[in-house]
Amino acid sequence: MPCADHTAMRTLILLASASLVCFAADSGRLKTEIDPGRAGVFIDGKYVGPAANFKIARTYELSPGEHEVRLAEPRYEEIVTKVTVTAGKKTVLKQQMKPLPPAKPPFGQLRTENPDHFAAVYVNERYMGHVDEFSNFAQGLLLNPGTYEVKIAPVNGQNPVTKTVTIEANKTAVVK
Repeated sequence: MPCADHTAMRTLILLASASLVCFAADSGRLKTEIDPGRAGVFIDGKYVGPAANFKIARTYELSPGEHEVRLAEPRYEEIVTKVTVTAGKKTVLKQQMKPLPPAKPPFGQLRTENPDHFAAVYVNERYMGHVDEFSNFAQGLLLNPGTYEVKIAPVNGQNPVTKTVTIEANKTAVVK
């Protein structure tokens, strides 16, 4: 006969498992299989992160129902589509983005730094990627010389940073 402590522990585990099943049934998941994987994913107007991380498609927890998904990548045409998420199920969104013509030189470089590596980077209110793509000496966003408003917006929406920077040909500017 099991002791009272073991019975209590089993009961607690059963209750916790039941609550997890209920939580999973109250939401669904959206898996993004997007080419290119670095595209930013916006669900119902809110940035949620890149479509993939190290070429592995990301999955997002969503409430059941119809959602608007916008895919943005500066070198590709934006895609806006609707998806229907079912409670307790995974919906897969597969998209191939169409490339835009390449920009012409001269270029300067913009680097970004932020503790949230998936924070969105906007240049003149246009999504350009996430912080980790432009965060070290070997990475940066190439821009034509000029003055730009750069915004770094963490995924949680807290403490965005907005700065005006002047990009010069063959030089690097850093926004923290």
